Amino acid sequence: MHKLNRVCVFCGSHYGGHSRYERAARELGTKLAQLKICIIYGGGKVGLTGLLADAALAAGGEVIGVMPENERSSMIAHRGLTELLMVGSRHERKDAVAQISDGFIALPGGIGVLDEFTEMAMLTQLGYQHKPCGLLNVNRYFDHLIAHFDLAASEGFTKPMQRRVVQHDSDVERLLAKMRNWDAPD
Repeated sequence: MHKLNRVCVFCGSHYGGHSRYERAARELGTKLAQLKICIIYGGGKVGLTGLLADAALAAGGEVIGVMPENERSSMIAHRGLTELLMVGSRHERKDAVAQISDGFIALPGGIGVLDEFTEMAMLTQLGYQHKPCGLLNVNRYFDHLIAHFDLAASEGFTKPMQRRVVQHDSDVERLLAKMRNWDAPD
């Protein structure tokens, strides 16, 4: 069973086209705070990122932002976090969150979310780390990505046991349970 003391959440810096995304960001932030799981995220105050952080902080949670120095501005950086770590680049951010997180969750977002989440999944798949990765499939947002991962396995580009690296669910509690009970591939 995996301890999830610190979970990195990747999510959009925009709100998206449906209120379900906003509710999911708030629900995830609140639930992680209630479970005493520290949130690691990009450090922003806008879009789903800001909603996630605000909900966790309002519920008494710990929230650590990791932000590249060139993205810091009064318009982006969340000033109410438990801690804001500044790094030199987005590559350094990925390294930092990989080091300090026990697992990774993606909420809906754009290319940045996919980039960061899939890199963490790839590091787990290759054995550089043994940390669970989960997609919170809000409003079926990740259906096509999940289907792609399944296709890669069925076409022989990913071993079936490696396909298990990415867990997914539409419910926060079920996803967290899958991540806690996940076994790293050999």
